[in-house]
Amino acid sequence: MNQIIWEPYGEYLEKSNISRFMKKHQISTYEDLIQKSSGDISWFWDAALKDLNVEWYQPYQKVVEGDMPWAKWFVGGKLNLIHNVLDRHLPRLKDKPAFIWEPDTGPTKTLTYGELYQKVNQLASALRKQGFGKGDRMGLYMPMIPEMVISFLAILKIGAIAIPVFSGFGAQALATRLQDAEAKVLFTADGSFRRGKEVKIKEAADEAVAQCSSLKMVVVAKRVGEFIPWNPKIDVAFFDLLAEGDLEAETEKTEAEDHSLIIYTSGTTGKPKGTVHTHAGCQAQMAKELGYYFDVKEESIFFWVTDIGWMMGPWEILGVLTFGATFIIFEGAPDWPQPDRLWEVVENHKVTHLGISPTAVRLLIKSGTEWPQKHNLSSIKYLGSTGEAWDPESYNWFFENVGGKRCPIINISGGTEIVGCHLAPLPITALKPCTLRGPGLGMAVDVWNDDAQSVRGEIGYLVCKKPAPSMTKGFLNDPQRYLDTYFSKWPTIWNHGDWAYVDEDGFWFIKGRSDDTIKVAGRRTGPAEIESVLLEHSAVSEAAVIGVPHEVKGEEVVCFVVLKPAFQISEELRKDIKDQVVKMMGKTLTPRDVRFVKMLPKTRSAKIVRGVIKKKYLGQPVGDLSSVENLDAVEEIGRSE
Repeated sequence: MNQIIWEPYGEYLEKSNISRFMKKHQISTYEDLIQKSSGDISWFWDAALKDLNVEWYQPYQKVVEGDMPWAKWFVGGKLNLIHNVLDRHLPRLKDKPAFIWEPDTGPTKTLTYGELYQKVNQLASALRKQGFGKGDRMGLYMPMIPEMVISFLAILKIGAIAIPVFSGFGAQALATRLQDAEAKVLFTADGSFRRGKEVKIKEAADEAVAQCSSLKMVVVAKRVGEFIPWNPKIDVAFFDLLAEGDLEAETEKTEAEDHSLIIYTSGTTGKPKGTVHTHAGCQAQMAKELGYYFDVKEESIFFWVTDIGWMMGPWEILGVLTFGATFIIFEGAPDWPQPDRLWEVVENHKVTHLGISPTAVRLLIKSGTEWPQKHNLSSIKYLGSTGEAWDPESYNWFFENVGGKRCPIINISGGTEIVGCHLAPLPITALKPCTLRGPGLGMAVDVWNDDAQSVRGEIGYLVCKKPAPSMTKGFLNDPQRYLDTYFSKWPTIWNHGDWAYVDEDGFWFIKGRSDDTIKVAGRRTGPAEIESVLLEHSAVSEAAVIGVPHEVKGEEVVCFVVLKPAFQISEELRKDIKDQVVKMMGKTLTPRDVRFVKMLPKTRSAKIVRGVIKKKYLGQPVGDLSSVENLDAVEEIGRSE
């Protein structure tokens, strides 16, 4: 883990956006950059937004006012995300592709900045004619289709608030979110495709709509084209509504702190938490991250395998469009119809930035290296990842076989609650396997022990000591839960809920969620550490680890593993896998059991839901499963061998 596998060179050092910023402010080293940006957050955010050319209708008088948990940002300023991501690019970029749609089945489609601008204007105008406007909350329950992008941007253009929801969620999960937000409009679709098969959407939307008295209109995009239930009192076809709009529509001049997004976290227990975000907060954080961490420029072709219901969807769209670049929306599955689907997209569109979760990489590893080797991936300049901790084997496979050892992996970690990152590498930083390198710019993060002491060389709490502009404005309708979640341990310190570790060279690593922590005989560890050991075994393709009660030790380790196709379940193999954990982690962490399963339950953003696994294994009620994509995998835990 001490080995440096990538060093910045050439354009990464000389022509990156962050290099320009450092030269402008006479900052010579990475360490000085981190210290200065987190030490004086008012200076940094002001300097960064000016360097990144973020435009304001009315300049702010003060960068930040107050402290956590209720700091206010860019006081007195007015802007709208849509001005920065779309309006200002016209007419100069009207013929440049804004985004490319890669459907599950069917031909690709490209919308230019000019075409996107026109359609967003039409829809915004039509919504206003229907009586909707600033402050109205609007659900976005749509697959990754062009109409989703148009709807999302039109909502923001009129100063309304977008509520993106996974189109794979069931009716009750959608209803809960729409009810909580008191949404007035729902954008949805007749259906979508996944792995070549039709997926129904409108029927679930109708069931949710029946439970939401606040809804006044349901806008339905046509994707599948088959007959669907229709309520003429509330339903309207997307293109019929679009046709009612004018070709020009004014962009609402919103206050910096006006709300833009409500994104619900994908927790698997309890009521979903609605994180509330502002125009200025999203603009600042997303522009900084796409501009400095990923070095996005007008010529970039950016492809993150995501959904609009995961924060990475809005993050990608708004961040990439800020720079007049091009992004790809992807309706399909990464391994269908062949395991080279992603590599084919990269080659066909000359993708410069590819982002994917570690779980998806582990899925693709099963198919072997011959699939990426079939394609020319030389256009890639940056690899990206987020969502969970890496294991070294998968990280190195991605680095070597997809990036050709040429490209940095910008491994970022943050969350829906900040629509961005606490930790992230920069193009100017060296990398070790699995590292996040260090604090995000302007993010005053640290690793603390229980006594609020900064620690190095040991696992501790990832905390943030100063506010950031994109931090949620509480949880919708539940401010106390927000305080309890992040500020109960230290009243003015954001305790993010992640375990982190800083090594002897100053490289940062995420070690899993603190609520997943396993404590055996007084020794505390994160599941990711043991899972990495399991994934080093030649037979294991995926792994999840939980801690279960033990009357003497406190907890014991139970491992769930998915085997590679060439291996068969046997007691000998079970013992061999246990022995590997003992060899690498010590006898204290000897697994009570190794259970074999065909698949692990995950969210649609590919996060393994260890809390669900633990409850199912212990025979407890599993709670809300709306965020779990493969419900069969939950039952698989109960049938594990």
